[in-house]
Amino acid sequence: MAEYQHATVTIEDAVATVVVNHPPVNSLSAPVLRDLQAACEEIKSDPGVKAVIITGAGMFFIAGADIKEIAEIKDAEQGAALARQGERLFREIELMDIPVIAAINGMCLGGGTELAMACHMRIASDRAKIGQPEINLGIIPGFGGTQRLPRLVGTGKALEMILSGDSITAAEAKAIGLVNRVVPEAEVVKQAKGLAQRIAGKGRQAIARAMKAVREGIAMSLEDGLSLENQLFGEICETKDMREGVSAFLEKRQPRFADE
Repeated sequence: MAEYQHATVTIEDAVATVVVNHPPVNSLSAPVLRDLQAACEEIKSDPGVKAVIITGAGMFFIAGADIKEIAEIKDAEQGAALARQGERLFREIELMDIPVIAAINGMCLGGGTELAMACHMRIASDRAKIGQPEINLGIIPGFGGTQRLPRLVGTGKALEMILSGDSITAAEAKAIGLVNRVVPEAEVVKQAKGLAQRIAGKGRQAIARAMKAVREGIAMSLEDGLSLENQLFGEICETKDMREGVSAFLEKRQPRFADE
């Protein structure tokens, strides 16, 4: 287990679990963002990791950015610099070639919602509240909220959330496609680990190419997306894992992927 000042990373059965721990509400201060950056670099350097879970310690997932840091912003340049720090980290998470699952164990607001949206899947506690309340402070989302939220839930609903500053329940978040599942509070991390372990049981070569096909293809025309899929399918047909997966199916046994 690796320990940072505001985060811990544990790796078990090819699944890395990152726990943000910044009492009382796990706010995303600059030091927390630096620790998350270090945790991401550690995970990316470990070829044995095939899925990641991000969650919060205690009763909160992440209840936003650090308001004290925002209060100290003096000009546009300083504000943009703060926003870039979060944007770069969240984009790095989004571009990882292994899936990252947000286990939303509690209140998820502002920067917490933006972090969750940068993850590839989201599992939420039935008691979680999710929102972008920045407008209540006279500001706007700065870590990607104005861009990822409409892509996930549509422009109208995104504008409603961003302009009202109101939070929504986990059930409503699932109804609009913002989270994948809603589970009992005590089951959030367990359910996330179960999903992560099922994914980690697949071949890393196929995982990476499926991630690439979806991530890049969604910004393309259907024709170009199909061309990308075709190329990636061809690549995977040259891997050892493809041979093993097909052989295992024909022999009616579980595959033993070597990630090659």
